[in-house]
Formats: sequence, structure tokens, C-alpha cells
Amino acid sequence: MHSYSLVAPAKINLYLEIIGDRHDGFHELVMILQSIELADRVDLKSSDTQKIHVYCNHPQVPTDETNLAYRAAKLMCDAFPDVYANYGGVSIRIEKNIPVAAGLAGGSADAAAVLVGINMMWELGLTQPELQELAAKLGSDIPFCVSGGTAIATGRGEKLDGIKDLDNLWVVLAKYNNISVSTPWAYQTYRQQYSDSYVSDAAGIKSRTAKVHSSPLVHAISNQQASTIGKLLHNDLEKVVLPEYPQVNELRSAFATTHILGTMMSGSGPTVFALCESEAQAIAAKKQVRAIITDPQLNFWVTKLSSSGIEIRAQI
Repeated sequence: MHSYSLVAPAKINLYLEIIGDRHDGFHELVMILQSIELADRVDLKSSDTQKIHVYCNHPQVPTDETNLAYRAAKLMCDAFPDVYANYGGVSIRIEKNIPVAAGLAGGSADAAAVLVGINMMWELGLTQPELQELAAKLGSDIPFCVSGGTAIATGRGEKLDGIKDLDNLWVVLAKYNNISVSTPWAYQTYRQQYSDSYVSDAAGIKSRTAKVHSSPLVHAISNQQASTIGKLLHNDLEKVVLPEYPQVNELRSAFATTHILGTMMSGSGPTVFALCESEAQAIAAKKQVRAIITDPQLNFWVTKLSSSGIEIRAQI
């Protein structure tokens, strides 16, 4: 049996619209998700016991059963008990490069890598749609992290429709080490403040979803119109997060003064990104914002958009 090293890319939201409530307690969403080259490394190998072990180089990442990567391995063990009994447990080692609690789906990406890696290790032969169906049981972002690229996500985020990959642009990401935003808090606060705008009937949800599929942003992505994409970035959660977190708002405003295509908070934050035409433009924007905000708690990452989801880096 082979052991595998996998690349687990982060993601950003180019678009996030909250349509209404769902019966399962989640929100009905329409999003455009985009992979980026900033990625964790996840190494998988068989364990000498029937246990699942998680190791990580980042002190803030849990290594117990609360870790999404652990839960992904447990899901595979439960779904394929005979294979699990034959192959035994799994050792998972995560090299954390994606910032933690940043709204970049780092934990989801690690879980997706575990699903893909165990599928290879155990020679299960699962297709990508089958892996995504399993992934949806763990979290809304994980199905996208399996496939990556550029996609429209609907439902609670687990229903995906691929569109033309957008991999020729760059982003500079910025996040304060000492600020974290609770995703449940962000959605609950949005519900409290804006639920009067929610659509509840199936026809209305279908109509709103269809509008995004035919929207100017999707058209601009399909035609690689970088300047238009930058102008059409949208995130409903900014309405509640930015007023509550003035430093994140200030960061977004600082990026807006630089020569970029557009800027926005990703997901529920607190990461803010600037979309750029080139690496040089991204580096210049980073330098300009660093000159405006000198707080040592603010970190930056410059990376490129990616057309890839989970990839096998090597057999160990």
C-alpha cells in the first residue's frame, strides 16, 4: 500500500449572496468559489494500529477528533468498514501554510485531501462526484475543495457547477493574527438584521440562483475580463462583519486606495484580499498597504489563482 503527499489549496469567495433560510438551519447561498495556490501539505500513511493520528506544525490546529481531517478519515473508516479492517488506521501529518481561522477553508482543504488520499491508499476507486458526496457530510466547503478551480456553489455551498477556470490572476491576502470572526456569529447576525429580505419559496430561490448563473460576473469570468471581475466582487457578510471589526474595514479601505482590480473580505473573514492582474501588482499593493497599516499583527500572502483542487504531490 502506498502512502501519499497531497497539496490542499485554499479558496476565496469572489461572490457570496445569502438568499434565505433552509429547513436544516443553514442558509441558502449562491457563491462563486475560487482556488488559490496558497496550500497546505497533507501526508497520509498507514498506521500500525486501527487508530487515526493527526499531527500538525501549527499550535492552533487541534489534533483530536474535532479536526476536520480526523473527521474525514473517520468518515472513510465508517463508510468502508471492511476495507478499514484490512488496511488499518491512518496517520495524517499537516504542514499548515494556509492561515488558521481566516475564511480561506484551510480545515476544509485538509479534510478534502484526506478523502482523496484515503481513496488512493485503499484503492477504493471512488469518482470525484462520489468523493464530493461524502465530503458534503462533513462541511459545505469540502466538496469544492476536492475539485477546486472556479465554480458556482448553491444550496448551503455543496452543490457545484463548474465554470471556466480563472487562473491567470493574482491575489494578495491580508489577515490580522489577533482577529478571528466566528462564522456562525456572522450568519446569525446577518439573519437578525436582514431576514426581511430572505426568499423562502422554492421558485424564488430558483430564480435568484439562475440570476447569478447568468450574471455579469459569471460572464466576465467566462470571458477572462479581469477589470470587470474586480468591479463585481460581492460579499453579503461584509454588511455585518465590517461594522463590527473596524480593523478589517480599515484594511479593506487601505487596499481600495491601491492600484488593484478590486478588493473584498473572503467568506466570513477576517481575511481581506485584493485581486490583481500580475504578481508585480500584488506585491506593490502589499507594500502600499503595509506602509498605511504598520501593525505587526498584520500578515500578508501573495499568491496566484489556481485551476486545481486536491493534487497528489508524491507517493511517499
